[in-house]
Amino acid sequence: MKKRICAGLLAMLLAWTLAAPGAASDRDGAPGPLHLEGTQLTDANGEPVQLRGVSTHGLAWYPQYVNADCFRQLHDQWGADLVRLAMYTAEYGGYCSGGDQEALKALVLDGVAYAADAGMYAIVDWHILSDGDPNIHKDEALAFFSEMSAALAERDNVIYEICNEPNGGTDWTAVKAYALEVIGAIRQNDPDAVIIVGTPEWCQRVDLAAADPITEYDNVMYALHFYADTHRDQLRDRLEAAVAAGLPVFVSEFGICDASGSGAVNEDEAAKWVRLMDRLGVSYAAWNLSNKDETSAMLDSGCQKTSGFDEADLSQSGRWVVGLLSGQAPPEVSAPAESGAAAADAPVEQDGLLVEAKLANSWQSGGEGYYQYTLTLTNASGADREGWTVELAFDGPVTLQDGWNGVYSVQGSTLTVQAKDYNADLPAGGTVADVGFIVSGAALAGD
Repeated sequence: MKKRICAGLLAMLLAWTLAAPGAASDRDGAPGPLHLEGTQLTDANGEPVQLRGVSTHGLAWYPQYVNADCFRQLHDQWGADLVRLAMYTAEYGGYCSGGDQEALKALVLDGVAYAADAGMYAIVDWHILSDGDPNIHKDEALAFFSEMSAALAERDNVIYEICNEPNGGTDWTAVKAYALEVIGAIRQNDPDAVIIVGTPEWCQRVDLAAADPITEYDNVMYALHFYADTHRDQLRDRLEAAVAAGLPVFVSEFGICDASGSGAVNEDEAAKWVRLMDRLGVSYAAWNLSNKDETSAMLDSGCQKTSGFDEADLSQSGRWVVGLLSGQAPPEVSAPAESGAAAADAPVEQDGLLVEAKLANSWQSGGEGYYQYTLTLTNASGADREGWTVELAFDGPVTLQDGWNGVYSVQGSTLTVQAKDYNADLPAGGTVADVGFIVSGAALAGD
């Protein structure tokens, strides 16, 4: 017998949002201290946290968006619980290239305070880019982070990002040496704050950090950046492998266009990234809050407002990001055509297994429905077994988009799931969980 679930199960998703369970935006009150447990960012009670928010553009060029009303809107209306304060170092007007250092430091301090008042975390970002190797301005970085960490030591909402995007051939050995010194300077004032370390090749080489992580300090995470129309399966696979290897990753910058920050948006690839980050519990910040005339800017280039933005003020990227953070779209929650059906069937027996498939998420993208299921198998046969296979029937033909902790194949409207080597042995009464998949097309069929 094939496991079947009523299509009306979609009704339970009417109020669903993309925020992962335990996301910081779900908690009331001022942001509390964070720490790492394994690869997972957690709150003071050890509950998993997934931060979701936006990054400013360069503070020297777009300081006007760092204001209390704007940050309150980011939190209250957009659904953000994180804002990243991007301070360029080597570009024109940057901190190390003629910028007003005192004004920039004051803007960072104000931004952290505005974020705290709005209920958000703030990333203090040392935004190296054209300088490539963070060691070029290491002395300035040490002085800056020493001063900032002393001033912000009592702030629980602060995260430090100490080198935005190492590039230009800078290797992990050089980045790691820099990081050890800067982390040491921060730890003299703040022993517990979460610190994000950039990785080589514009924060794409988390695999190098996974092979040689920083072990001298706790609460250290590693940055991965992507632009959805450029970075696709290869980088997604690298992220998943790094997390599986035990590396705590923070996507501190991403866009839904190409890596230049311009070009066309690619919502389908962006949705794949969001699904992966949500599944892994990886926090993320979208680039960028400004009215710059480029695709990745969230505001229309003609918008002169610094707060109180409405839909007409947003760019295509901005509408996408607001929809993502607010839980409306994308991917958009798909309300069922009919409601009131049973929320879930009881587990169904199949070859001595009790099979329970539950719909976790549902959304629309590109005019097609996507459905994410979790699968639990219990050995009810009374005897130990080696290996298992189950079949799941759908209302119509489906396409497999993703699957984990199983071997998957699809034929028409039937999805077959087989055991992996590591979860094939199932003692009598034993249970296999943490199995799941995403399909597009149709929901599981009703009885």
